[in-house]
Amino acid sequence: MKIVNETRATDALVLVARASPATTDVLETHAGRLRDRGATDAVHVATWREEPGRELRASFADIAADRVFVVPVRAAHARATTDGVPAAFDAVDGAVVYCEPVGPSPAVTNALATRAAEHVTPTPDASLLLVGLGSGDQPFERQAADYHASRLRETSTYGEVTSAFLLQNPAVECARYTVSNDRVVAVPLPLVPSTATTEEIPRKLEVDRGGLSYADPLGEHHAVTDAIAARVAERRTGTDTPGTSFEDQLARDAQRLAADGDGRPL
Repeated sequence: MKIVNETRATDALVLVARASPATTDVLETHAGRLRDRGATDAVHVATWREEPGRELRASFADIAADRVFVVPVRAAHARATTDGVPAAFDAVDGAVVYCEPVGPSPAVTNALATRAAEHVTPTPDASLLLVGLGSGDQPFERQAADYHASRLRETSTYGEVTSAFLLQNPAVECARYTVSNDRVVAVPLPLVPSTATTEEIPRKLEVDRGGLSYADPLGEHHAVTDAIAARVAERRTGTDTPGTSFEDQLARDAQRLAADGDGRPL
């Protein structure tokens, strides 16, 4: 496997995400739109359940292209995308260009604001709560939430924009009691509906008690399609210095460990 950014004869795009009952439909919707746009010569979807480094290999091996853009369709990096997904790249018969997850994107910020406004009109006496999964040992979910919250404080008219997490502090179960306003809308940051967004977060927010509106994940929202296309365009035009992005480093580390046979479960 090589990791390059120069123009090649054929390009393919792979949308990757953790499997859930809704994942395939969501990814295929975005893939269909991207095919219609001609974003790349081919667009594929690939999912994993537990071990991306093992489970994605067969899907990656079936892709025939000189250059393959891999885009995680999720709110932010997690262990699965910093370690697991790159571990499968040596199955790709072509040059891999690993892209940043689509979640931390201006298009997604705007879509979150639109989704929130469908439930609670943005006014100074209303609060917008962004709810992420979080992580006990990685900063990426918090960084993504902070990015969206900062932009929304500048661009929306909510009196308060704050965040909470399922797996780290500030904890989502406390969020109802720490917001400053009586009118509250909570918007989940995970892009694909899952047990976390349909069951765990609503339960911990005590949505059934009322007094707090809960929005659906963005899912098939057109802004997510736009964000995916933007990730590919960024890498294709060399917005980053070739070979120096965080995702390039992740791919290089995975390749090195695979070559050394050093502790990378496949």
